[in-house]
Amino acid sequence: MRRSRIAGVGHYVPENVYTNNDLAKFMDTSDEWIQERTGIKERRFATKHEETTTTLGAKASKIAIERAGITAEDIDFIIFATLSPDYYFPGCGVLLQRELGITKSEIGALDVRTQCTGFVYALTVADQFIKSGMYKNILVVGAEMHSSGLEFNTRGRGVSVIFGDGAGAVVVQPTEDESKGILNSELHSDGTNAEVLSLLCPGSHGGHHHQDKDQFGFPEKNKLGEIFITEKMLDDGFLYPYMDGKVVFKKAVVKFPEVIASTLAGVGKQPSDIDLLIPHQANLRISQFVQKILRLNDDQVFNNIHKYGNTTAASIPIALSEAWEQGKIKDNDLVCLAAFGSGFTWGSIVMNW
Repeated sequence: MRRSRIAGVGHYVPENVYTNNDLAKFMDTSDEWIQERTGIKERRFATKHEETTTTLGAKASKIAIERAGITAEDIDFIIFATLSPDYYFPGCGVLLQRELGITKSEIGALDVRTQCTGFVYALTVADQFIKSGMYKNILVVGAEMHSSGLEFNTRGRGVSVIFGDGAGAVVVQPTEDESKGILNSELHSDGTNAEVLSLLCPGSHGGHHHQDKDQFGFPEKNKLGEIFITEKMLDDGFLYPYMDGKVVFKKAVVKFPEVIASTLAGVGKQPSDIDLLIPHQANLRISQFVQKILRLNDDQVFNNIHKYGNTTAASIPIALSEAWEQGKIKDNDLVCLAAFGSGFTWGSIVMNW
């Protein structure tokens, strides 16, 4: 049976390091406050006007492609996961194609917008394409440039201290080796409380999902050519991300272990069989809670949020690449990837390396 395997991994993080003390210069916070709540010590921010979400993804992609032993011209499909695209449209997939210089082959490019679970969703999609025989070398990228859209003041500190910039990429190929590749995956969502973790404006909703239709400052109803960005949006911070951290935490610590156990059970495995769990790096406290529930030891879980913060769609491929580079992933290891985030969406993948 044809399976999908990761043939090459790579990641890139910007050179600019911002510690918690650096952020304390812009807002009422402290290193102790941030570490206690998130486990984050520092993060990377890209150089504005020089780096973008796409260029970060391109640098990670080049490493993954080289490690897979192929060239960019061998890539026959691109899947790009991000919540911080260069443009509202077009998506980053085609921009990455151009950045890598592979436009002559006119391959397909797909963008995935499931935020923190973006890479898990994207890799699952790639797995189906490989199994069907449609493609042979799929480039899957998770990249974020959060720093371009965060509110660096006391009002925005609940979100802005958490996120960082970076990118990770993998090349997915088919294999006939039954001891290798993706064994199972699960994807889930529940949009009941979609606005609990969101960036509400700009958008096309016009206040439809909200009881207070005037809270965003839209012009009168049915007026053609409504203003896309209003002064009220700017004044009230609706152009910045919003998060109810307590609600997200409570949901995440339930769904994370639930989906991991379910995905493992689908192939006759249990948490104790995991050689390495790579959770989305949302919050170290969430990862520690999940580790405790699943009864995993420290060697079975990989975390790097203390160095990079939450890089959303990029966090799992960055961690996967680092873990591989550090020798923490070996041939035939049972590796589990899992994520939970905005939407809410969550999912996991189990594979034999």
